[in-house]
Amino acid sequence: MADGTFAALLLIAGLADMGLTHCGSGGGCLERTDDIPRLAFSAGTVVERRADEGTEVYLRYDPRTRFGPFGTALGLSAGDGVGTWLGAGVTWDWQFGRTPFYGELHAMPGLYVEGDGFDLGGPVEFRSGIELGYEAANGWRYALSYDHRSNAGLYDDNPGIETVQIRVSVPLR
Repeated sequence: MADGTFAALLLIAGLADMGLTHCGSGGGCLERTDDIPRLAFSAGTVVERRADEGTEVYLRYDPRTRFGPFGTALGLSAGDGVGTWLGAGVTWDWQFGRTPFYGELHAMPGLYVEGDGFDLGGPVEFRSGIELGYEAANGWRYALSYDHRSNAGLYDDNPGIETVQIRVSVPLR
């Protein structure tokens, strides 16, 4: 899954969800609704593929705005050997039945500054991934996430990197 697979899954699953559960409402398929805003902090490591192993911290803010089944997100990451990335995009999440377990896909275009980090081929880089976790009764989420970053072939060189992280997300009510 070291390519745009998560972004494609987000699009397919989100559009299916939209058609099944959101298009029948009076507000339309992409009706703007409020959600619980969240602030998430993640820390993890680069999975060795072409990049050297390094650590990364990632801060993400999910505003209260949703459009149909899609949430919105703003993210900033930095780390040892992985440069700095800033982006914004969409999320799609689901619950595993009536359990406190959930999953989430995200796709976010952004800007990348290599610094002392890995050369990803250019300044425009896309981040997509999956998060699997547990939501406590107080709304706090604890998860394991896997992200892929690459330039989707915008530049001649497109090595891409993957990170595995532990994420804690706090509701902002």
